[in-house]
Amino acid sequence: MKNILLIGGSYGIGREIAKQLTEKNKVYIASRTSGGLSDVEATHIPFDVLTEDISEKNLPEEIHGFVFCPGSINLKPFKMLNIDAFKDDMEINFFSMVKVVKSIINRMSEESSMVLFSTVAVDSGMAFHTSISAAKGAVEGFSKALAAEYAPKIRVNVIAPSLVDTPLSERLLNNEKKKDQMDQRHPLKRVGTAKDIANMATFLLDSENSWITGQVFGIDGGMSTLNTNS
Repeated sequence: MKNILLIGGSYGIGREIAKQLTEKNKVYIASRTSGGLSDVEATHIPFDVLTEDISEKNLPEEIHGFVFCPGSINLKPFKMLNIDAFKDDMEINFFSMVKVVKSIINRMSEESSMVLFSTVAVDSGMAFHTSISAAKGAVEGFSKALAAEYAPKIRVNVIAPSLVDTPLSERLLNNEKKKDQMDQRHPLKRVGTAKDIANMATFLLDSENSWITGQVFGIDGGMSTLNTNS
């Protein structure tokens, strides 16, 4: 049985990934709370990615799969974002991820897999996304360099979603009018679900799909490549 470590995973996409993995793997979820895990067969490790060191936690000696889920949605006009907002987004999305990866990289097994998260806005260029796009753009560059450095031992891939209906995006989808507007922005006429994203994450973690590394996958309802409004 393989050991899979998720950073974040009590809610939303991380929780759905954990649910899909628990039947065939030993899943460890390192997160601040365990409130959403009552029906998930996983080992919870109390962990605050912004203030704690994951190397001080009781982790498995060998890790076969790793997913870093924490992120932010900070959508404001550039003129309303101070430098601290950019620093905060970089901290949660990039620097905290780098810190964890440095701590666990030597535990990654041969032919293991890492899955990181970006956003459709890095590739597409979207207004009001300067801060989050900068942070997630750093994730994409980092992941490709890491994939090259650790091939063939560790595969590293990135998922770049569009808007997904999770607790993180609740304020953007908290009434039917907002949800319909967001649905209509996508060529497939709906926002994503946690399952949509988890399906790709579990695919990338599976050793059956071991000829994929250094890639960024747009799981975004067609947002990044299709223009259906012309």
